[in-house]
Amino acid sequence: MKSSAEVFDRIASRLSDREGEVAVSHGILVANLAPGGVLAAARLLRDELGFDVFLDVTAVDWPGQDPRFEVVWHFYSTSHKVRVRVKTRVPESNPSVPSLTPLYGSAAFMERECHEMYGIGFEGNADLRPLLLYEGFVGHPLRKDYPKEREQPLVAYRPGFELGERG
Repeated sequence: MKSSAEVFDRIASRLSDREGEVAVSHGILVANLAPGGVLAAARLLRDELGFDVFLDVTAVDWPGQDPRFEVVWHFYSTSHKVRVRVKTRVPESNPSVPSLTPLYGSAAFMERECHEMYGIGFEGNADLRPLLLYEGFVGHPLRKDYPKEREQPLVAYRPGFELGERG
């Protein structure tokens, strides 16, 4: 098995021709790419570099910065035993990135959660319904400007859906 440094060097050389920068941070290779380069980079990681596990996608809200949002994906290679982080920045006016669902089926639910919590759109994911919050919830609670005292609309009581019953 190759060392992490050898794997990172191979990945960095393959991603270096793309728009962005690649560096090691806290023992993980981090690729900062333009939004348009994310899908191709994920395909390269999966198909040619052995990153067979998609771990998660999340976002970071940087109010006052432009672009405001940083979208972050984590991948793992079971053959190389290393992780890679891919990041991109998107503006508040159009917080949207390509969906990774064509490459990793598990991305569907993770993208739904990120969309729900931060309002990040995932182009190509046809099902961005709320996963953790209820239909009708207003706003994105992990954005730093979300007012924690905000009251939400009441959800109508549905008879027959008492504690312990499934509907």
